[in-house]
Amino acid sequence: MNRKNPYRQYMYSYPHKTAYRRLTGISLRDYASCLAGPGHGLYVHLPFCRTKCGYCNLFSVTGLDRDPARIDRYLDAVRRQCLQYEELLEPYGTVFSEVVIGGGTPLLLTEVQLMRLFRLLEVHAACADGRELVIETAPNETVRSKLEILKAAGATRVSMGIQSFSDEELGTLNRQHSAGKAREALGLLKDYHFPCVNVDFIYGIPGQTTESLLRSLKEALAFAPDEIFLYPLYVKHGAGLQKAVRDGMVLHPEEAVLQYQEASGYLRSEGFRQDSMRRFVRDTRTRTYSECGFGTSLALGCGGRSYLGNLHFCSPYAITREDCLAQLGAFEKTEDFTKITHGILLTEEEQRRRYVIRHLLIRPGLLLPRYEEHFGTDAMEDFPILKDWQEQAYVRREGTFLTLTDAGLLLSDWLGPQLMSRTVRARMEEWERMHQ
Repeated sequence: MNRKNPYRQYMYSYPHKTAYRRLTGISLRDYASCLAGPGHGLYVHLPFCRTKCGYCNLFSVTGLDRDPARIDRYLDAVRRQCLQYEELLEPYGTVFSEVVIGGGTPLLLTEVQLMRLFRLLEVHAACADGRELVIETAPNETVRSKLEILKAAGATRVSMGIQSFSDEELGTLNRQHSAGKAREALGLLKDYHFPCVNVDFIYGIPGQTTESLLRSLKEALAFAPDEIFLYPLYVKHGAGLQKAVRDGMVLHPEEAVLQYQEASGYLRSEGFRQDSMRRFVRDTRTRTYSECGFGTSLALGCGGRSYLGNLHFCSPYAITREDCLAQLGAFEKTEDFTKITHGILLTEEEQRRRYVIRHLLIRPGLLLPRYEEHFGTDAMEDFPILKDWQEQAYVRREGTFLTLTDAGLLLSDWLGPQLMSRTVRARMEEWERMHQ
């Protein structure tokens, strides 16, 4: 292992979108039964931002806030998609237990557009009583009029990317808000008493020190957030900072490791429970086990990803403004949203890998008996590398769970990619070559 750089690949899902390819002969009608009954997720993607952050390589388009009619056309397409899905799923009694609205920056929409979106979901997406409603925001878009709409819609979790309370560090990241604006926005957000407020911070920023990171976190704690996510700075293909790195900006992963260790220790000392390398929760309750390897989720919008059994699908992965606009145009012209043209069909081997990755990297970890119930085999035998990690004290057994140790948590972004299959890795590398 290159202990100087444990930051190899952020495994927020598996397989990554760059492993997806063109699909033919597949219809959502063939998979609609996966969404029968209650307990499913609904994701709404709003790929609009005022500006692109320096580290962002996600599907988002800037500048369209100056053309509200353009966003209206997108919402028109989302409505058509939602109505087609509603008609298709009605016989199956689909009920969504969670609605997640991501981006982009969802609150870039105008108040009228936000209310239109919530009305659409209220009327045409059957949700359970007490459903979760999760949405993202950014400091410059966090204003009282839009928070009033979120409150009326019953938002249960609002997440805001602050990244730092240092204007210099924000400048390095090409974030367009100031530290002062972040303070104002966070204070306003807390005034509305949402059940959960999360804030994101980044470490490993060039010029950042452990002391400046801890200052930012201490300042955040004064607002009593319910969750904090700590992200290492990644500069991946297509991110704006990629040019700065090529021009000589230096990342120091060994310093990032020290910053993570100090910051995670500080948050734990302040009463936060660490659930993963990134997630810290202010919660005195016992951590509960939540199975996520076979969860079903349907996406609305361009760029959102759906998970239905062994089928994962979305629009083709895009990063540049030109490519994202092309995908938006294709989405808005779509007549039949039930036709699936891009994604991946997971073999049983890939489903095993996904299950292990999804559970092992989040505490309490991989419940070994459940793995055996699903697949009929022993996870430790299927993945001998888990035994190696146990010997190296990266994982340990806690009852029937296989759990990351603190050392393993630190190395999550190095351990996780080792569980990827050769096929998925080859596809991702092929995508990178094709888009250089």
